[in-house]
Amino acid sequence: MPARAHAIIVARAGRSASAQLSRTLDALSAQSLPPAAVTVVVLGDAAPVRALPGIGRIVEGIIEARTSTTFSEAVALAGPRVAAGSAVWILAEDTVPEPDALQLLAGALERSPSAAVAAPKLVEQDDDREIVSMGVSMTRWGRTIELASGELDQGQHDDVEDALGADVRGMLIRGEAPAVLRPDTALADADEGLDLGVRARLGGARLVLVPKARLGVPAAGSSGRPRTQMARAWATRRSQLHRRLAYAPAVAVPLHWISLLPLALWRSITHLIAKRPGEVVPEWGAALTAMVRLGALARSRAAIRSFRRASWAEIAPLRVSRAQLKQRLDDGHGTERGAVSELNFFSGGGAWAVLAALVVSIAAFVSMLAWPTIGGGALLPLRRTVSALWGDAAWGLRDVGLGFVGPADPFAGVLAVLGTLSPGAPSFALVVLWLAALPLAVLGGWFAATRVTDRAGLRILGGVLWALAPTFLTALVQGRPAAVLLHLLLPWVFHAAVVAHRSWGAAGAASVLTAAALACAPSLAPAFVLLWVLTLVLMISTRRLRGAARVFWLLIPSAAMFAPLVVRRLRDGEPWALLADPGAVAAIEGTARRLDVASGFPSIDRAGWDWFLGGAFAPWAPLLLAPVALLALLSALSPRWRAGYVLLATTLAGLGTALFVAGVVVSSVDGVGAAVWPGSGLSLAWLGAVGAALVTLDTVVALTALRTAAALLAGITVAACATPALLAVQLDQALVHNGPASTLPALVAAQSDGSVDSGTLVLTPLNDGSLSAQVVWGASSTLGAQSTLMNTATKPLGDDVATTSVDLMSGRDFDAASDLAKDGISFVLLTQAPQEQDRARSMRDAATTSIDQRSGFVKAGQTARGMLWRVDGTISPRPQLTATQSTIAALVGVVQLIVLLAALLLAIPTRASRRAARSRSRIVGREPSEPIVLPRRRIADHHDDQAAPRTAEFDDTAEESAVTAPVDDHHDEAEATR
Repeated sequence: MPARAHAIIVARAGRSASAQLSRTLDALSAQSLPPAAVTVVVLGDAAPVRALPGIGRIVEGIIEARTSTTFSEAVALAGPRVAAGSAVWILAEDTVPEPDALQLLAGALERSPSAAVAAPKLVEQDDDREIVSMGVSMTRWGRTIELASGELDQGQHDDVEDALGADVRGMLIRGEAPAVLRPDTALADADEGLDLGVRARLGGARLVLVPKARLGVPAAGSSGRPRTQMARAWATRRSQLHRRLAYAPAVAVPLHWISLLPLALWRSITHLIAKRPGEVVPEWGAALTAMVRLGALARSRAAIRSFRRASWAEIAPLRVSRAQLKQRLDDGHGTERGAVSELNFFSGGGAWAVLAALVVSIAAFVSMLAWPTIGGGALLPLRRTVSALWGDAAWGLRDVGLGFVGPADPFAGVLAVLGTLSPGAPSFALVVLWLAALPLAVLGGWFAATRVTDRAGLRILGGVLWALAPTFLTALVQGRPAAVLLHLLLPWVFHAAVVAHRSWGAAGAASVLTAAALACAPSLAPAFVLLWVLTLVLMISTRRLRGAARVFWLLIPSAAMFAPLVVRRLRDGEPWALLADPGAVAAIEGTARRLDVASGFPSIDRAGWDWFLGGAFAPWAPLLLAPVALLALLSALSPRWRAGYVLLATTLAGLGTALFVAGVVVSSVDGVGAAVWPGSGLSLAWLGAVGAALVTLDTVVALTALRTAAALLAGITVAACATPALLAVQLDQALVHNGPASTLPALVAAQSDGSVDSGTLVLTPLNDGSLSAQVVWGASSTLGAQSTLMNTATKPLGDDVATTSVDLMSGRDFDAASDLAKDGISFVLLTQAPQEQDRARSMRDAATTSIDQRSGFVKAGQTARGMLWRVDGTISPRPQLTATQSTIAALVGVVQLIVLLAALLLAIPTRASRRAARSRSRIVGREPSEPIVLPRRRIADHHDDQAAPRTAEFDDTAEESAVTAPVDDHHDEAEATR
């Protein structure tokens, strides 16, 4: 038995730490084999420790260290006070040993001459039946694995003696062991015990476990240990990388060092997929720290060389293999065990509702089945290649105007995704979108309804009401692609955002969907920000900080996508132009009146009722939406009134947005102003109204017959309101039509298919005597190439083509063809304004005569698009980005790509995230007293559960339920590389 044992206690400064230290000192005094000396190392102000009563009788010395001192550094500070030949007992201020702990540890060292370290069993202080730590091992690549942790102590591990390492707290190190067998000061408050065990094995000694020696420790950590999740991740990863470099053969160290940054990138991706975004920054910090701390690495390797007597082959049996690791991490429950919320999409009738909507869509838009492209309204063809689609989504040279460089509208990215789904013919994706719009809307509405009700009939009603919304059908009839895409995205935004506080997976998905929705309707940004801020305030006020962090992420991707555009707008002094609708400007006659908007209709024709049945019923059309509005208002009086208020607030935010932007003109086309589309706000308002109506039907209406009658009344009246819009295409009352593949003549489109990116100057005399001039690059004016910067411009952008256009049509003598050729323009197209009047006709005739008389223009003749001339001569290449502009484009693209990639990786579901989602109710805001509505075929299987529902599973105020506790599912780099 060792003659002496010197206890070193590492303590934090503070009143609570002093009280814990006093308890530990009392336990040392009660030891059956008391230590010969006790030294306390205080991390911070040591005055409270010195003021403890009777401290001088127990402690031989107190050392004051910086608060940033690590655990291993603190032990090293007390090393000179340890007498030669004395064993070292490492403790913390809150580790309370049982009376016989030291005697059992010392006895184990006496019985095992080959043992250099003895480690106790750590149990919880408040419940000594639960094991906190007993033995530690590692994988081939250095990942730390607890052999026994979080288990009920039934003596099942008491026969285990050999282990590769253990928790450093409570370790007794033999006095005869060399000085290098002490905690490595390069370790950052993690893996000190594992490293000691590895060093002991490499030195020909070993570490033994002493299960009978027990120490009580808090489960959350100990003195000097990182308290936050990010700090723990940084300490663990830093220690792991240091050990990897310290243990590796000398020839492999440079390879490991070079791989640190690529490995950090790969592990950052895996962290995001595993829903651990808080570990990304520590990952990079640990990698950079390991790369620069070469001196500490050299000292660690030198210490191992001076003590090493054995090979790694002798340690291999004590490491955890990949098969063992997989078995330890597999709970055996798969994704089904413990599920309380099932989707029931097929059994609940959701699939049949979508199929019925597809039939209605084909009947309403049957002529579209033969259309290769779609046009009319704000519709234009898409690019012919996927690469060009994504080029329009990047910061750089815009395909409008001359030399116009700037940020792209985020909507171009949405169109790029849409066009990529049909890579062979991207424009055909718009035709498919129109044909599939109704079933996709029913699908989205059905899924959004699953967050409000678990009744199959009400879910179907939610899908139908969402698909038949007046604003959605009006957008389809008028050819507004941004509005159609927004309406299809909003229910998915709702479905993910309302549970974003529960998990990072939902937060990631909601952030991507929110960015796409705002890209389609920037005018909704104020409403989204308002709802986001209110949610954050609520989360923080209820001290749900982890949920608040997830909610905070929701608008980060949107901010990254819009930041370049916002900066440009603020620099130009045009902040209101940020509200402009993206894409082509729709020159649609009539502006919606605020009274029509307030009644739920985004256009002056009230979703077609102004022409349907002679317009006699048009003034009464808003009454068809009254049942939904009444049911929505009643949700404030329902048992689930909190959810009702939230949904009504959403309705007010959307309605307020629609009323505010109605009549606001920030864009123009051919000299005519175009108001912001109020239908975007109405879509958000309709979302809140339908959700609130479902809350009322799910909770207030108690009788089944009354609920059915109310639901049928709401569904029938909304379906009746949608009748004119559904018949508009068949009755030739819709603006959408079979669109051309190009907006330019065939000769231009054919030449633009080559390698030369030619420009076409399009001139249009207007009825007010003005001239519209625009430059179209390539084979056609495309939807993704449109820019709100150009559509809302109040001053010339880039090189001004207006002066050249006016001079071209006038009698001024100059070499117009050479000027246009220098700008890269190959063709001049003189078009006719819609409903051309005498003044515009006279200007067009004069322009034709003027251009015919100029040299350098070869008349191609009259085309379906207008009179066409080809510019004769050598056409200069189109101006490209400068070096500075290329650098800006690259930086903007990289930052946006990183943010979007992070959001997408967070959104990828994993086995653990699916299991966690299924273990909680889909319904948000459900009261604990509400019963579970189960499918009839499962009533017998869940009879007991229905009799006594577990209300805790439906409590959304809980930050994490027991089944969603974080699981350590890191993957080894070996598996990742493979």
